Amino acid sequence: MVRTFALLTAALLAGCATAPATETTGVPVTEANRAKLQLVGADVLFWTQEQRDRNFPAMETVFPGHVVKAGKRVTPLPIGLPLPVPAAEIDAYIAANNLAGLIVVQNGSVRLERYARGLTREGRWTSFSVAKSFTSTLVGAAIRDGFIKSVDEPVTQYIPELAGSAYDGVSIAQLLTMTSGVKWNEDYTDPQSDVARMFSAAVPAGMDPTVAYMKTLPREAAPGAKWVYKTGETNLIGVLVGNAVKKPLATYLSEVVWKRYGMERDAFWMTDPAGREVAGCCLSVSLRDYARMGQLALEGGPGIVPVGWFADATKAQAQTGRPGFGYGYQWWTYPQGRFGGQGIFGQSVTVDPATKTVVAIVSAWPKATDPDLGRARLAFVDRLFAAAKGK
Repeated sequence: MVRTFALLTAALLAGCATAPATETTGVPVTEANRAKLQLVGADVLFWTQEQRDRNFPAMETVFPGHVVKAGKRVTPLPIGLPLPVPAAEIDAYIAANNLAGLIVVQNGSVRLERYARGLTREGRWTSFSVAKSFTSTLVGAAIRDGFIKSVDEPVTQYIPELAGSAYDGVSIAQLLTMTSGVKWNEDYTDPQSDVARMFSAAVPAGMDPTVAYMKTLPREAAPGAKWVYKTGETNLIGVLVGNAVKKPLATYLSEVVWKRYGMERDAFWMTDPAGREVAGCCLSVSLRDYARMGQLALEGGPGIVPVGWFADATKAQAQTGRPGFGYGYQWWTYPQGRFGGQGIFGQSVTVDPATKTVVAIVSAWPKATDPDLGRARLAFVDRLFAAAKGK
């Protein structure tokens, strides 16, 4: 979503300036390229189509980040019966909507898989806010692994620096559902908005920049009473999980999802000014591994999260103001019992439990967000689910 993007660009700009150059980073930061990287970080929203096509599949060549290592075992995605949708219809949608990848997996088998714009099965594509659904899954994993007791615990249990702030009395569940009641302005066009100021504010020595800013925010509603989309809170979730497990998110994601579930290829996660992964965005993942994440959620994540985690995570825990559409634990919920993750420029993973089908799409839309493009995607995904239902 476009309103998440200012936080992304601010994180990238500052992260490029400070993240150490190690074996897990992307382009090493030097005095010679620092200004160029900062300019690109602030300019991503306004990249040309050629720049989007070049950089969305290669963010690790531009920005610092950590590698999410895959393991030796890969969960197979065998080829199933072709989805009965005319090739011309698929080609038309791909061309009209700047798709780079489209995959439909039903009952664990691939029924449709297409690549364009230079992307291949071996390549990766940036997630933008689809990463939020990966981050929330790490909370479930940390509960299963004993690092976190439950989502009912207070946020301050794991981020004690927030004690005495508006986050006092806010639970992990309320952070996951963006119902903390803490006031937040995510209007990236407003230079005084929270997302615009978040990483420009002075940070006390030794304090995480996300925590330093979020603790200054006032309360506007009782915890649980009001839903407001806040990418800053997803970044807080990342801090919380990192503090609980005492390791980088990329390392933990590798251990509990990539290796336990059997993802096929390494992923790449951009880092923020503290050298932490930007939990609200910025994962680069292969198309098949996006589909595997949807499949993992569909299956309930056995051995990864507690029993019932995804049932809670993918139901409407909060209402967003749009009939039939809600918000769970960093997953969007849709009509007909469907759920998914969404990111700007057309990234999406959508799951239909009724037909046991996952549709993953990566794109380079000409705009970060657009109602017409959104409606076209909804109709197209509905068409794919309908075809899957017919077997």
